[in-house]
Amino acid sequence: MALTLPHPVSTWLNPDNGQPISHQTLMTALSKKQVVLLGETHDRYDIHRWQLSITIALYTLRENIVVGFEMFPRSTQPILDKWTAGTLSETHFLKEIDWKTVWGFPAELYLPLFRFCREFNVRMIALNCYRPLVTRVGKEGWDAIPEADRDGLSPAKPATQEYLDYLASLMGKKSPFFAQSKEEEVRRDRFVRAQQTWDRAFACNIAKSQTDETSPLVIGIIGRGHLEYGHGTPYQLKDLGIEEVSVLLPSDEAAPAASKLKNIADACFRLPPMIEKD
Repeated sequence: MALTLPHPVSTWLNPDNGQPISHQTLMTALSKKQVVLLGETHDRYDIHRWQLSITIALYTLRENIVVGFEMFPRSTQPILDKWTAGTLSETHFLKEIDWKTVWGFPAELYLPLFRFCREFNVRMIALNCYRPLVTRVGKEGWDAIPEADRDGLSPAKPATQEYLDYLASLMGKKSPFFAQSKEEEVRRDRFVRAQQTWDRAFACNIAKSQTDETSPLVIGIIGRGHLEYGHGTPYQLKDLGIEEVSVLLPSDEAAPAASKLKNIADACFRLPPMIEKD
């Protein structure tokens, strides 16, 4: 029988040893980091509420923070700055940012985080690149992209075999990772290059804010597939010299398998069960 780790509701768990972590102790330690990455499943309201709670807790301990968002390409930074400066209504902000195009998930999921940033004058930073770049790198490879078209990014550090195995586990047995043909191998390589372009974009745009000892703590709002097991963005941040990085993940499992949790994050929080609306 596989070893499981009991994880009560509303508690933090060290995924490497199964021990509980005090919320106060964890937040204090995280407030001294360069980067704290909060993984998400994009369509879960309860996860975005959890992200807001952690952001507020860290802000209480360290006011010098910025919040980076996966969904915004770098070209939208002036609009984010206008929003946090209080010069745009919510309606005009979502219209100017072209929310339905840049993301598509309901804005109501993210608005509490956006409102917090505006109310407390916390800078929001765009972490993504423009989407055609991801498609183009996937199809042509990084070296084929002219310098002027790279959106300020540097090339991704090559994926480890462990990351490739992880991506394969996410995609399933019918994915191109289990290719039996040359065509499928091409699809696999395109997928990996595209995924790593996102990983690197988030890392590069986080790293731009880390210039000296007065730099803010960056709180990153990013899909968990880019963060788990130290792959993806944490791996690319390390390549860029950003070492003080922590990953937090939400969990629904009361007794997850120990083998599944090993090295998945620095800490996992067990969410309360979702309550259906009346």
